[in-house]
Amino acid sequence: MKIAFLLSIHFSLLVFVHSYGGNGYDPLETVLSNQRSKRSKPHHVSNKVVTSENSYSPVYVGPQDGLKEMDKISSLPGQPAGTDFDQYSGYVTVDPNHGRALFYYLAESPINSSTNPLVLWLNGGPGCSSFGNGAMMELGPFRVNADNVTLSRNKYAWNNVANVLFLESPAGVGFSYSNTSSDYSTGDIQTAKDSYTFLVNWLERFPEYKTRDFYITGESYAGHYVPQLAQLILQNNKITNQTVINLKGIALGNAYVDDETENTGMFDYFWTHAIISDEIHEGIISNCNFSENGTVTETCAEYQSKATAARSNVYFYDIYAPLCSSSTNSTPSISEFDPCTENYIRSYLNTAAVQQSLHAKPVQWDSCNDIIGIFWKDMPFTVLPVIQDLMASGISVWIYSGDTDARVPVTTSRYSIDKLQTSVKTPWYPWMYEDEVGGYVVGYQNLTFVTIRGAGHFVPSYQPARALAFFASFLEGKLP
Repeated sequence: MKIAFLLSIHFSLLVFVHSYGGNGYDPLETVLSNQRSKRSKPHHVSNKVVTSENSYSPVYVGPQDGLKEMDKISSLPGQPAGTDFDQYSGYVTVDPNHGRALFYYLAESPINSSTNPLVLWLNGGPGCSSFGNGAMMELGPFRVNADNVTLSRNKYAWNNVANVLFLESPAGVGFSYSNTSSDYSTGDIQTAKDSYTFLVNWLERFPEYKTRDFYITGESYAGHYVPQLAQLILQNNKITNQTVINLKGIALGNAYVDDETENTGMFDYFWTHAIISDEIHEGIISNCNFSENGTVTETCAEYQSKATAARSNVYFYDIYAPLCSSSTNSTPSISEFDPCTENYIRSYLNTAAVQQSLHAKPVQWDSCNDIIGIFWKDMPFTVLPVIQDLMASGISVWIYSGDTDARVPVTTSRYSIDKLQTSVKTPWYPWMYEDEVGGYVVGYQNLTFVTIRGAGHFVPSYQPARALAFFASFLEGKLP
């Protein structure tokens, strides 16, 4: 009853409006704090990582005839003239009994769309939109202009080299919904199951993609979503008589995959980038045990609070970027990314004509849904065993990191890779883009690690050209 009441408040009134990249807003910390408090309670049983022990049961497959044609977007309001690729969006039902449906947006390639691979993109949060954040702010074909009405073409969009499918997941995120309020209290396991059911149904709607090479990419809390979904696909491919999904690889960006390395990596990054003092860093090192069975002492919590205070209003997701300001004389960005972009996206996606063109239900769209994170049910302490399983499966596994992100920083990614205990095949070297260092790369046994220089948490937002170059290398299976 309490959950339903809170959900009704959230969805009918939307009292709290948040931007994923808004300064001071941190949806990942919301869910991590809740999960850490659960683990600190006596007799807590750790969430088990989804493994191949799970038995398969056939997923729901609904009738898809004619739905592809209905989902085709004739044009988005304000899109630039000369748009030369097909777009689709709409809903795929994943649970007809609950009335649970997930919203997607597909941007096909302008060239070679019939042969280019299919790539699924997932944003994290948990509770944040892969369409509004992923497509409209990061790697999609359009960016919303400051007038909140017109769109500009993103010449570095990832659909230049792949057909890109953006999924708003789980239900309750963006335009995705359920008619059963209890569905908004979800977690890792159900999110993976729903995403898999979505894919099976979507491929019935778009059968031309059934045999196409398929990749899954995402960032932040998608460090859980992507490997868990990939593992489920590989398991079900072996035992199902339904659609076999031709999974070739995954790429995880600034990804939350292990709670211990998230903490140690973040505070070490703060210190090495002059965000916190030697004294605060030493206090954390001396008093905090971030392992799964570690206890957060009062002294540790005090030093973490000091670190947050010392960080002040540095933009957490890109420490060298300016903040969104109403002042016309705000500090120019070191990149071309407009820090107020999310405000433009929210206004645009809440326009009735835009929602109609997207075939979306008329709702108050928001970048992130706090309720999802607050009531998140299951989350393993680490998904590194899942990643090891995928490395052994033979698919391509890449981890990439924008090096100016403090939320899930490059140090965290490197510490996580250390835990995987895989050997180096190609030692660390700088990769180049237009005669400049685009970042650095290490080729490991069954794993590739790439940094993108000058990029924050939302890599394609801050360094779109370098991000596209990295992404093309990933699809080609070649080190950049």
